[in-house]
Amino acid sequence: MLRDMTLGQYYPANSVIHRLDPRVKLAGTLVFIISLFAFRSAEAYVAATLALVAVIRISKVPPKFMMRGLKSIIMLLMITVVFNLFLIRGTVVVRIWKLTITKEGIETAVFMAIRLIYLIVGSSIMTLTTTPNNLTDGLEKALRPLNKIRVPVHDIAMMMSIALRFIPILMEETDKIMKAQMARGADFESGNLIQRAKNMVPLLVPLFISAFRRANDLAMAMEARGYRGGEGRTKMKPLVYAHRDRMAYLVMLAYLLVMFGANRIGFAARIFGLS
Repeated sequence: MLRDMTLGQYYPANSVIHRLDPRVKLAGTLVFIISLFAFRSAEAYVAATLALVAVIRISKVPPKFMMRGLKSIIMLLMITVVFNLFLIRGTVVVRIWKLTITKEGIETAVFMAIRLIYLIVGSSIMTLTTTPNNLTDGLEKALRPLNKIRVPVHDIAMMMSIALRFIPILMEETDKIMKAQMARGADFESGNLIQRAKNMVPLLVPLFISAFRRANDLAMAMEARGYRGGEGRTKMKPLVYAHRDRMAYLVMLAYLLVMFGANRIGFAARIFGLS
């Protein structure tokens, strides 16, 4: 399960998505996430699905590898669906003892599940097609205007990049600790949900020790190489927009227009159906 975490990993491939400027991919991810929450209609989600499938195909990242990351959010997905099914009031469809499932609850649960899945997959595309160094450079370049109000943009970008890079490393470390404790007789699978959560507590101490050790090693390595923050630093490969990056921005604009049109069609269809 822990090895299935794809967020923060990089998948090398020769695709147009990989060659895009990291700022374009950051903007595209932000636009996609905003569109998931701004537009709520079946037609809009069909358009988002087609756009997501197209980007996955162009990125040349195996779909199975990308979908593998969804295994880590199955529990969160189930909790989200159950809460929306039983806690939203409206037209009753099914009644189970004192619990009721409403039409509005089903609709909300479906939309929330789709949003959560697309959110993970869309974010994974960015990290799978962008190296940590390029991601740091893109974040720093995109947030550079904040330097005028004394925001430490370089430090923020560096911390976010390191955090993303350490996600798969910490997941792998957790998996190793679990296997080592299971070899010594620890049981992480049996019992109810609360008992299984309690069984995970012994993992926290060695995991925190390992995380602090890695952080200390990283800090010492950066100091040994003369790292002193972003002031006066130059780039070996400065970011420059190419023709394909400008075309990608036009594609984003077209995507937003299609999403807006699909949402209006869905809204008009509902109004017409009600009337």
